[in-house]
Amino acid sequence: MRKHIYALGGAGLLLSVSMATLPAQELTGELPDPPEFSAQSEPNFVSVSDIMEYRALPEYHEPDWVTSKYVEAGTLPPVAERLPAEPLVYKAANMPDGIGVYGDTMRHVIGGRPEGWNYIGGQSQGWGGIDIGLSECLTRTGPLFMIKADELEPMPNLAKSWEWSEDGKELTMHLIEGAKWSDGDPFDADDVMFYWEDNILDQNVSPLNGGTPETFGEGTTLEALDPYTIKWTFQEAFPTQYLYAMAYGTFCPGPSHILKPEHPSYSDNTYEEYKNAFPPEYLNIPVMGAWVPVEYRPDDIIVMRRNPYYWKVDEQGNQLPYLNEMHYRLSTWADRDVQAVAGSGDFSNLEQAESYVEALRRSAEDDAPARLQFGARTIGYALRMNLSGNGWGEPDEREQAVRELNRDLDFRKAISIAVDRQRLGESLVRGPFTAIYPGGLYAGTTYYDKDSTVYYPHDLEAANALLDGMGLIDTDGNGVRNFPEGTAGGADVEITLLANTDYGTDTNLAEGVIAMMEPLGLRVIANFQQGTARDDMAQSGQFDWHVERQGAEMVSVVQGTAALAPTGPRTHPFHRAGSDGTLDLLPFEQELVDVVNAFIATSDNAERAELMKQYQQIFTENVYSVGLTQYPGALIINKRFANIPAGAPIFMFNWAEDNIIRERVFVPEDQQGSYELHPETLPGAPGSDGPM
Repeated sequence: MRKHIYALGGAGLLLSVSMATLPAQELTGELPDPPEFSAQSEPNFVSVSDIMEYRALPEYHEPDWVTSKYVEAGTLPPVAERLPAEPLVYKAANMPDGIGVYGDTMRHVIGGRPEGWNYIGGQSQGWGGIDIGLSECLTRTGPLFMIKADELEPMPNLAKSWEWSEDGKELTMHLIEGAKWSDGDPFDADDVMFYWEDNILDQNVSPLNGGTPETFGEGTTLEALDPYTIKWTFQEAFPTQYLYAMAYGTFCPGPSHILKPEHPSYSDNTYEEYKNAFPPEYLNIPVMGAWVPVEYRPDDIIVMRRNPYYWKVDEQGNQLPYLNEMHYRLSTWADRDVQAVAGSGDFSNLEQAESYVEALRRSAEDDAPARLQFGARTIGYALRMNLSGNGWGEPDEREQAVRELNRDLDFRKAISIAVDRQRLGESLVRGPFTAIYPGGLYAGTTYYDKDSTVYYPHDLEAANALLDGMGLIDTDGNGVRNFPEGTAGGADVEITLLANTDYGTDTNLAEGVIAMMEPLGLRVIANFQQGTARDDMAQSGQFDWHVERQGAEMVSVVQGTAALAPTGPRTHPFHRAGSDGTLDLLPFEQELVDVVNAFIATSDNAERAELMKQYQQIFTENVYSVGLTQYPGALIINKRFANIPAGAPIFMFNWAEDNIIRERVFVPEDQQGSYELHPETLPGAPGSDGPM
């Protein structure tokens, strides 16, 4: 743990000012529009049927070396036998550069470190696109940024089709038949049910991306009707929202034939032993994704090779992926941007605003190896306060006192208006990048409505007056306000602020917030943690405040919708149930829950839009979290790569690694380099050289 205490000895408190002396003060103001930003690009909108379909083709193909070295040697079945009867087929007309060619490598650089390969058991695989390359889910959302708005619905994936019952409470899904894990074991409903029954429903398991029973609706059940048919039963009618929850990363089944024997329900293992049964050194873990991990060197690299059983093809019957190998250099997230711009890396989600100006300058040069593509302002940070008053995280006396402050609207308003959002944004990057973010839904996204957004402008004098009115006074003259006598022993108001050290933006914003609390007379102590440790503390409620980049629910709304409010005991990021399983919701939170549940229950677009206006108004008026800043991200991609869709955002429904449909990406033959570390090898196949 790394903590910094910022001394407040010289802080001048406006103790003579109180809300009583400012009875008519209006705290709200006009929200400035985001600045124009001409570098943003737009996608070409299509239907899902323009992108893909499931059907049999007359013949299938693979890299020549796979046929000659493995199939003809008898160590691998012919490609047609490794594919489903009806594989997923990508249509050439939707590929920006058409049918691709085999070969080459995409070199990623990441700041994460893998814990292991048991993703559904709660292990981080290092992020940066690794898990997206390994995992496939029932549905898919990444490419939805290019889908026409009136046809928006998750794409089929492992579930190739589905239909609703007449009353809308049953959803029958048909899994792809004949698909196999990368070791040749069949994929079927057993894998789906193991994920549901022994990971989602088992409260001793915490799937990494937060999949819980509530993610799919309170009281929802799932059953297997046959090896390739499953049936969901919901309490609501036509809850199409949950189709999004069946995509990355909350419903991506793992290989039950490998994982199940390690699960405590089927072994003598503890849950911790189950989670850690497949460390990074365990290679060739069976996957449904396009690439399989074949080499791991600590603090150096992860290498992944093409999956010989991958179940997707192009229209000419070429088994995907086109790229033979994926590299993940284990460095830092900042280095990812540097290497992508320099050409020693091939791909980066440029999301650290501090790097934008230099990256733009370099990409404009004639000899620049990479190009930049900016999307919408879908990166947003907020200060989130722990609002659980009844025991989540087992708070001590000081922590409980802070939570009572967090639950007071005047306190949340005071913190919000003490934050100078303009300065915070400019501290990251100058120019037309950042926008003032009051909280709630992001400006420019589908359901955002400016007229429903309540904005409290920066006003330090009023902020101090609000705290005075709450009886938070500096009683011992040390420059820090004290709790009222009888609360936490009248001690200094000391608040811990959790932030992620993996990203410079997170720590910069956290330090900015801490500095802005100093003239308010609040001592804020930074608790800077690396990603996995930060995730664990956030999940367990071990924080007072948390500076955090927000997820998909604030961008698309239709994805991760249940997390927009505490709709279940474990669905919400900063208000979860106490040890007795109950939620102590504030009255406005119950209103938010009702709005979110109504949104989930209807498929009427006009009604949904009105409900999100209500949500935005309730959220921002009550300062449910303190918005800090929002800005666009940029995709950095080496110019040698083809089939990169126009307007692909770094994050919308999913991360860019999924948005660009990497299995379709290729490098023209005359531009291919010699980057493969294990050429002409396959994961786990006899005859492969190297650490297979």
